[in-house]
Amino acid sequence: MLVVTQPKSMSRAKAWTAEVENLYRFQEAGYRDELEYKQVKQIATIDTWPESGFVKKLQRRNNTFYYYSRQRECLEREVHKVMVYTY
Repeated sequence: MLVVTQPKSMSRAKAWTAEVENLYRFQEAGYRDELEYKQVKQIATIDTWPESGFVKKLQRRNNTFYYYSRQRECLEREVHKVMVYTY
């Protein structure tokens, strides 16, 4: 049986960080964060760029893939839309 951990609270990102960048990529692919992605897809590791640590590739719920570049993709105007969850 799949046990899904629910977040206790949510806040919005105020400034860009590497963590906010990865959250942006997960949320763009339709997931809250890395934890939900791993629970839904039943995988242990996520493809990341070795030099930056940013997520490289994510599989959406409809089994299509999102591929991300090595550089920052979350523009400054998008930062406030990123949701940061606390468990």
